[in-house]
Amino acid sequence: MKLEAPDRQLGVPLRLGVGVFGASLALFVVRFLVPRPIAMSNNGDGGRVLCGAGITWKGLPEPFVHLTYAPTPAAPCRPTYLLTQSWLADLAVRIGRLTGLPGTLSLVILGLLSSVIAAAAVTAIVLGLPYPRRTRLFVAAGLLLVVADSAFFGYFAAILGEGAAFLGLLLAVGGLLLTAREGPWSYAGMAVTFAGGVLAVNAKVQTLTILPILAVAILLVRPGTLRGARRWASAALVIGAIGAVTLYAQQSVEPARAPDGTYSGFPGDDSREINVFNSIFLNIVDGRHDTQADLAELGLPPSFAQYAGNGWWHPHPATMDPLYPRYRDQISRRNVVTYFATHPGRTLEVLDRAATDQLTARPDYLGSFDENAGFPPHAQEHRVPVVSWLTGLIAPLGLFALVPIWLFVLARAWSRRRTAPGVAAAFLLAVSVTQFGAAALGDGIEGIKHQSVALFAILVAVVLAIPRVPRVSSPALCSSPLNGGQQPTVP
Repeated sequence: MKLEAPDRQLGVPLRLGVGVFGASLALFVVRFLVPRPIAMSNNGDGGRVLCGAGITWKGLPEPFVHLTYAPTPAAPCRPTYLLTQSWLADLAVRIGRLTGLPGTLSLVILGLLSSVIAAAAVTAIVLGLPYPRRTRLFVAAGLLLVVADSAFFGYFAAILGEGAAFLGLLLAVGGLLLTAREGPWSYAGMAVTFAGGVLAVNAKVQTLTILPILAVAILLVRPGTLRGARRWASAALVIGAIGAVTLYAQQSVEPARAPDGTYSGFPGDDSREINVFNSIFLNIVDGRHDTQADLAELGLPPSFAQYAGNGWWHPHPATMDPLYPRYRDQISRRNVVTYFATHPGRTLEVLDRAATDQLTARPDYLGSFDENAGFPPHAQEHRVPVVSWLTGLIAPLGLFALVPIWLFVLARAWSRRRTAPGVAAAFLLAVSVTQFGAAALGDGIEGIKHQSVALFAILVAVVLAIPRVPRVSSPALCSSPLNGGQQPTVP
């Protein structure tokens, strides 16, 4: 074994980075456009993303993809909370103006833009890993399989929030890894972490919980050779910048108007009652258990048994009942949390079903093609199904499959806890577990789609956790993964 320091000069990693970026971008572009563009159809929520990009659209769930969204004569809208996919869509609109599409969002441009960001994020991760070249390329191949998988790739060219979450997580991980390198790489890593953090944290209301997890990860990764006050000041600067942009962005939108008519400046309050309602009538009062006992636990009248299993959008929901206004206060997060905390058996049942949803990976109602492509409604592409096919095989096992994956990543992250890759894997694991819990217990509908961020995070964590850490025989090199010093390679 020969130990080298390939990163003493910038030339070697720069050449590697150019190669990885070029190859990744080429693969993503071909993946996206050949033989025809693919995306994810609108599930009905896409109006928020379009509104943030300056396009008013009030379409219902659609079986086909619209490759372009043109401005309408309707009154301008303002989103009630921010989704960073709107920023990418707005940038795509601005690029479209240069190509003769004034005010029109082209999903082809949005998909190409997202492909560039995804390729850059994969490159940042590869450059940040303190591993030999062959190990880095192995990780790159694993990342490409995850990012290009049919369960995830279509979101990049969609008017849904998940695509921005995927890109943000990739950039945040790449930034954390680069931050631990020496010299210019460390400062570049801080900038990439900031960009990724803003994208991921603000991708959806559900992803706002990523902010404190990312803050801890930033504090744990030592920035290059910085020590003492400079180290903590740089970490505080990145965390503060992400927090400030998030606060400004979320407060710059229209105040949320809840179903009861009240207004709030907190993101997602316009759908809070809807989410809690669905959690109660789809997860708890679902018609498959002791309905009367569950209604009594929740403080709801026995007559509401007729609405068991009927969500907010059902033709016959409890909201139509004359008694509903009297019991609206019982449709609360506190009530739901109390129920799940005092009924561990039912909670495990809901979590097990959510684990199956997560590993299923892809909802069957989101189509991949536009109407002119010649496919039936809701038709889906399966060009790169490797990862989602594997998770689909174990999906029926629910928690019995998902928990071992968590434990594997946790064990590998703990064994590398003093290294940037260990911190990055732990960050992704924490994101995945918290997103899993929030989606499982916080809303009873679209479980597969709402688990996609959690699944993406854990799959990227698995890719980072698989490679063995190179054995270092020289004590002088033992701290290199954190301080950016010499890295061992095996020729």
